[in-house]
Amino acid sequence: MAWLAVLRVLAAAVPDRPCVIVLDEVPWLADRDDTFYGALQTAWDRLLSPRPVLLLLLGSDVHMMERMSAYDQPFYGRADTMVLGPLTPPQVGTALELGPAEAIDAYLITGGLPGIVRSWRPGDQPEAFLREVCDDPASPVFSVPESALQAEFPSPDVTSQVLLAVGAGERTQARIAEAAGSRAGAVPSGTLSPILRRLVEEKRVLALEPPLSTKPGRPAMYRVADPNLRLYLAIRQAHELSRRGRPDAAYALVERRWSSWRGRAVEPVVRTALEEAWLSGALPVAAGAEPGFVGGWWNRTFSTEVDLVGADRGPVAERIVFAGSVKWHDSPVDTHDVTALRRAAGAVPGAPPDVPTLMVSLSGRTRDVDPASVTAWWGPADVIGAWQ
Repeated sequence: MAWLAVLRVLAAAVPDRPCVIVLDEVPWLADRDDTFYGALQTAWDRLLSPRPVLLLLLGSDVHMMERMSAYDQPFYGRADTMVLGPLTPPQVGTALELGPAEAIDAYLITGGLPGIVRSWRPGDQPEAFLREVCDDPASPVFSVPESALQAEFPSPDVTSQVLLAVGAGERTQARIAEAAGSRAGAVPSGTLSPILRRLVEEKRVLALEPPLSTKPGRPAMYRVADPNLRLYLAIRQAHELSRRGRPDAAYALVERRWSSWRGRAVEPVVRTALEEAWLSGALPVAAGAEPGFVGGWWNRTFSTEVDLVGADRGPVAERIVFAGSVKWHDSPVDTHDVTALRRAAGAVPGAPPDVPTLMVSLSGRTRDVDPASVTAWWGPADVIGAWQ
């Protein structure tokens, strides 16, 4: 395609009044034609920049879009980079007219992506929406992440197998290597490490989380960064069942996996909420401490895990500010959960004996739990309120 000729035609159609030109899927266009960036730079410098034009270049590959304005690239000094994030949980809740707990579920299902949020009728509960999703194999809950996967990973290869392994729940490099391997054995470290690094740093499809404490720790754990893509990878079989005209079986599969999936998927949301509350000075377990970083901690054998660790910095801290647990299920927190939190909090390297504790619960606590047994309690309203 003669891109310069196309852009000349576009420039000729631009009116004299202020206007906006939007070019979408720019990384895809550039990947298929080496002359695209050069033609675009020429058209901007000679034809468009003297006019009252705002040129928006869009693309889902954040790394490639950021590279466009790098020192050695055509748009250096010509463009500003802006990452447009998804809607926040309270924004999703407001758009869908849902209470705090349901708003968080809706955020986990949609990933805060407006194209999926628009397919959800305001006021519908998450269970009803998921049932409708299973009735429609073309639902955006299925089609949006599927299209993203096909665009980013068009052919089955080791990279796609690695992503599927993480989506299926494997979190450490050793387990991912086994799950993504073949009959010949696990994926070699020399092959897997660059793939994981690319998925984290360039594609930003995965997030890497090392254990947070005052000592360097291993192993780091991987997760799918986008909640909607994470859900899709966990329920791909439901999509297949829906395509085969078996919506009841599809929903039964989603229903079986929902509780355990949600319990893990909500943890990054809670950590972000805690950081937001810490920044605004509304986090009682961090009173008097400068805003820092919230992560998690686990030992090498995973026999002890702490969902929430607040520290002055990460991934290696100088001071542990608080420790906490996320209990995001339909049963309330009981005395066993409180005892387990205290024991686990004491195991975090660098945590003082009297480290403040935080319990984040979907369903509150049982009557026999002493509220003073934990420094602070959070529920769905507190998570949503952290952004407001």
